[in-house]
Amino acid sequence: MTDIEAELAAEETRPATKGRLKAVLMLIVPLAMVAAGLFFWLTGGKTVSTDNAYVKQDIVSVSAQVAGPVVEVFVTEGQHVEAGEPLFRIDPEPARIALMQAEAQLAAAQLQTRQLGVVAAGTGADIEGAKATLAVRRSAFDRQAALLERGFTTKAAYEEAANAVAVAENALADARARAANASAALAPGEQPQVAAAKAAIEQARLNLRYGMVRAPISGVVTKSQKVLPGQSVIPGVGLMSIVRDDTAWVEANFKEGDLSRMTTGLPATVRFDAYPGLVVKGHVETIGAGTGSEFSVLPAQNANGNWVKTTQRVPVRIAFDEAPARDMIAGLSVEVEVELAE
Repeated sequence: MTDIEAELAAEETRPATKGRLKAVLMLIVPLAMVAAGLFFWLTGGKTVSTDNAYVKQDIVSVSAQVAGPVVEVFVTEGQHVEAGEPLFRIDPEPARIALMQAEAQLAAAQLQTRQLGVVAAGTGADIEGAKATLAVRRSAFDRQAALLERGFTTKAAYEEAANAVAVAENALADARARAANASAALAPGEQPQVAAAKAAIEQARLNLRYGMVRAPISGVVTKSQKVLPGQSVIPGVGLMSIVRDDTAWVEANFKEGDLSRMTTGLPATVRFDAYPGLVVKGHVETIGAGTGSEFSVLPAQNANGNWVKTTQRVPVRIAFDEAPARDMIAGLSVEVEVELAE
C-alpha cells in the first residue's frame, strides 16, 4: 500500500474514532456526577462541624479582702501554684493594731460587767437595810401614836415620827429602783459590750489572716505583674488570675440548624489551630440553654420594623475523652466535628 492509500484509509477511520471518544466522554461525565452524588448522599449529613469554637478553662480572679499596701509578692507570671499557697501579703500592722484595740475593749467590757455585778449585789444589801430602818421607824411611830392618845407626848413628836416613816419608805423605794436598774444593766447571758468586743477581736483576727492572700485553686498564675510591693490594694478588685490547668473543655458555637439531630453524648473530634496534626476525641457534654445573643450584655431587640433574620448560634460544650497531648491554653481556636445521631 502506498503512502497515499494509507493516508486515505486513516482519514476514513478518523471520524469513527472521534465519534467513539465523544461517546465515551459523554458517558464518563454523567457517571462521575452520579458517583459523586451517591458518595455525598451516603456520607453527607452524618457529621456537622464548626470552626467557631475555643478552648475554655476555669479562671479565678484573685482579689484582696482587706485594704492596704502590698509588702511582699511570692509568685511570678506563669508559675504553677497549689491551692492555699501564698500569693502576696498586705501590710499586717493595721490589722494587728486593730486586734490590740479590740482586746482592750474586751477587757474594759468585762471590767464594766464586774462593776455592774458589784452594784447589783450592793443594791440588795441596801434594800435589806432600808427595810430594817423602815421597820424601826414604824415601831417608833406606833409608840408615839399610842402615847399621843394617852396625852403623854406632844403633837410635834408624833409628826416627827410620821415624817421619819415617810423618809424610810422613800429610802426603800429608792433602793429598790437602784436594784432594778442594776438588774436591767446585767442582761441575761453574755453582756452586749462583751459580745461586741469579742466580735471585734474575731474580725481583727480575720483581717490579719486576710492580709496573706492565698491561691483559691491550683493552677497557673497570670497577670501577676500588676501586683507590686508598695502598691495599695482595694478589697474586691481583681489583682491577678489563676487558670486551672487540670480541667479544660471546648465551647463550640453551632448554628441553630445544626442542632436537629445533636444530643448529649455524641462523639466529637477536636482539631487545634495552634497544634497542627493534634486530634483529640471528645463528646457532647451539654447543649446551651440559650443562644449567644440572649446572654449578651445588650440583647438584640427584634420588635421593630427593621428586623432582619440572622442565623443564631448555640454554645455546645465538648468534653475531652482523653487528656490532650499538648498543654491547653484558654482561648485557643479549634475546629469541632460532631457525629450526628441516625
